[in-house]
Order: sequence, then C-alpha cells, then structure tokens
Amino acid sequence: MAEYDYDLLVIGSGPAGQRAAIQAAKLNKRVAVVERKTILGGVCINTGTIPSKTLREAVLHFSGYREHNLYGASYTVKQNITMADLLYRTDHVIQHELDIVRHQLQRNRVELVSAEASFVNANTVRLKFVDGRGWRDVTAAHIIVATGTRATKSDRIPFDGKRVFISDDMLQLDHLPRTLTVVGAGVIGLEYASIFSALGVRVTIIDKRRRLLPFVDAEIIDSLIYHLNQQRVIMRLGEEVDSIEPITDDQGERVKIHLISGKQIVTEMALYSIGRTGATRSLNIEKLSLQTDERGLLKVNERFQTNVPNIYAVGDVIGFPSLASTSMEQGRLAACHAFGINTNHTPELFPYGIYTIPEISTVGRNEEELTEAGIPYEVGKAQYREIARGQIIGDQTGLLKLIFHLDTHELLGVHIIGEGASELVHIGQAVMAFGGKVEYFINNVFNYPTLAECYKTAAFDGINRLGI
Repeated sequence: MAEYDYDLLVIGSGPAGQRAAIQAAKLNKRVAVVERKTILGGVCINTGTIPSKTLREAVLHFSGYREHNLYGASYTVKQNITMADLLYRTDHVIQHELDIVRHQLQRNRVELVSAEASFVNANTVRLKFVDGRGWRDVTAAHIIVATGTRATKSDRIPFDGKRVFISDDMLQLDHLPRTLTVVGAGVIGLEYASIFSALGVRVTIIDKRRRLLPFVDAEIIDSLIYHLNQQRVIMRLGEEVDSIEPITDDQGERVKIHLISGKQIVTEMALYSIGRTGATRSLNIEKLSLQTDERGLLKVNERFQTNVPNIYAVGDVIGFPSLASTSMEQGRLAACHAFGINTNHTPELFPYGIYTIPEISTVGRNEEELTEAGIPYEVGKAQYREIARGQIIGDQTGLLKLIFHLDTHELLGVHIIGEGASELVHIGQAVMAFGGKVEYFINNVFNYPTLAECYKTAAFDGINRLGI
C-alpha cells in the first residue's frame, strides 16, 4: 500500500469539512484541514448562516418586533438603531463559534493548514501558504472537497460593497439605509428583506420568478408574502434587472435599477442575491477532469464520491440542499465511506429552516408534490392565535400545517410559519422517521402552555375533516 502524508485531507473548514475531519480523526486516521482564509469556519460562521441569524436575532430584540402585537407597532427597545448595535452581538457570536471550531479540531488532533489548495493529481495537493512561506506538495489516500460557494456576480453590475453589494458584504455596512432593494428572492434574499423591513426600512424585492421558493408549501409562502406586504415590502415578481446605475443627486448617493420591462427603481442600497456558485475556481479541478455543472458545483454519487473515486465532495459545493445541517451529515458520511464504515441515515427527512421574519420550517412533502404524485391526502391546521402560548408570546401570524395520507393516516409532511418554527418541526420529523400516524398527536400529551400543542390541534382539525 502506498504511503501518504495523510489518510484524509479535507479542503475547506466549513460545517461539512469540520464534521468530515472529526469523524476521520475519531477513526484514528491522520487528518489535515486546509483553509485558504486566515480564519476557520467558512461562509457558515464568517459571512453566512451564523452572522445572518445572529443579525436577525439582534433586529428582533432592538426593534421590539416580538412585542408589537401586545404594545403596538411603535414599541422599540432602542429608538435609533444603528449597524453598530446590530453587529456588536454578531461579532460576539462569531468569535465564540470560531473558538469552538478551533478547539474541536485541536482536541481531535486534526492538523490545521492555512493555505490555498490545488490538485496536482488524484492523491497530491499543492499547498500555497497564506503567510507567504511558499508552497509544498502533500499526499493523501482520500481527499474531501468542502470549499463551499461564493455569491454569484454579474460583470454588468457595479459592485462597490456599499451601495451595491452581496450578502457577504453585509457585515461591512456602515449605516442602515432608508430604502433597500433586494435583487433575487431566494432564501438569502428573503431573509435579509424581512430582517431590514422589521427595522422599518422600505424594502423592494425583485425576482424574475412569479412563484417564490417552490420547494416550500404554497400556503406557507403565501402567508409569508402577506406578512411582508403588511410590513410595506413591495414585490416586483416576474421582473428582471437590465442594469444597475449608481447616481448622485440632491438626496445623496443612491442607486437606480433599470428593469427589462422599462420600470425604474431608485433606492439607497441594492443587495444582489441571485444565487451562489461553487468555490472551485482555484482547485485546478481540470487537472483531474472532475465533473461540475454550469454553476461550478461538483457532481457526486450517493456516497459523495466524484468521478475520481478517492476524491469526495460535500456541503454547498455539491449544491442542493445547501444547508449547514445536511452539509455536516454529508461530511460525516463521506468520511465513513472512505474508511469502510457502514452508516444508516434517512436523508429524505432533513428539515429546512428559513430564517425570515416570521421564520419557516418544513419537513416531508408539500401539497403540490403529493398532488403531482397522485397520493391522496388530507390536511390539519393550527393557528398560533388558537394556542395559549401563541397569545402569551404575541404571535398572531403563526401556522402549523400537517399533511397525512387519506387512507393510512401516515404523516407525510409538516409545514410551519411562525415563532420557533425551526425548533418545532423536529417533533413532526421524529414521528415521520418512525412511520407514525396523525393519531399520535391526538393520543399524546403536550406541556401546557406550549407551541407544541399546535400538533394536537392540527391533528384534531385533520381528523375532523374526515368526519371521524
């Protein structure tokens, strides 16, 4: 057997790379993680998941959003909220998470290398050190690519990081705008649109699609759109941007957005969020003819192997579903397969958490998917306002929706919008994992008062629709 410097070399230190490295280390393998940036954690910790969710929580606190139904829309914790107020909490959480990641890797004896990696051959990677110490080649029996993605940009857009920016620039903004236009209504675009609208910023959303987030149940999305409209968000759906032009007039520096339809939108800032592209440009993947799609995302099989068997790819760099939670699991599974460890998991049951305001979470199939598949079903719903806990926390918009098989009553999907949705969904996920029926919720006892009671109310609603 050939002797290598490492049993496993992981390129990228985001959630997928971390979990892959730690799994291999626990199997007593020699592992190294290569990160081209001077800090660990990838997009997830530094510019993506953790900062955006922490920013959201800071907005909810300072704006008094959760108390508006009780104390009125004018209630705020702080009158003049600044970016500094919001970023103080964000910076604290980022530093804490970075320390945790570094400590986890160190205590599992994973070697950390600050370098940019590129392939020489299937078992050799060239490392160009970020501190200017030159480069060296290292070898590994197995290699896992977990480089994530970067925001997709257009050469036609005049990005300056201030007036026209991408989500990665969010933490560098020096002030809150009065008006903001979000180009692209994907998950990231909708999250930031709702966050800024909760602060009183006048937000406009532009998207060439007429149906937002098609993987989410239509009723849940309709509820989100209704809520955003209540927050004075303007939707320009079915519209496409032709050009973006920075302007300076008597009102200061602003941005004029020209739409193909001929419409024009003048806004203080524009967030460009039309998707993400695989961060594979510097890997020299052409050397090995690794297969990618049109967005630079690596193609893998069900075991997360690329077309070169000892090279795996996990996380956002392989595309859908591009969630930190699934990326971690992919990293673990890839490492296990590389070293012949059998695993058992149920990937079809992963939940989505969309941290808009209000938040959305879903697991299983939606009505549109079941209709297309010809599967008979019934639904049961519970409004938060029906539940004592919903009244206590002041959430009048929340909705929990169960979908179950018409004949067998097996639970097929759980779809939630409202406070705590991303936590609440796991109850339904567990029941689905064991093939449970909607009657489980009727026969179960939930703490009172809790939002979990929504499950019981929704189950009764669904069974009553059947005339039982």
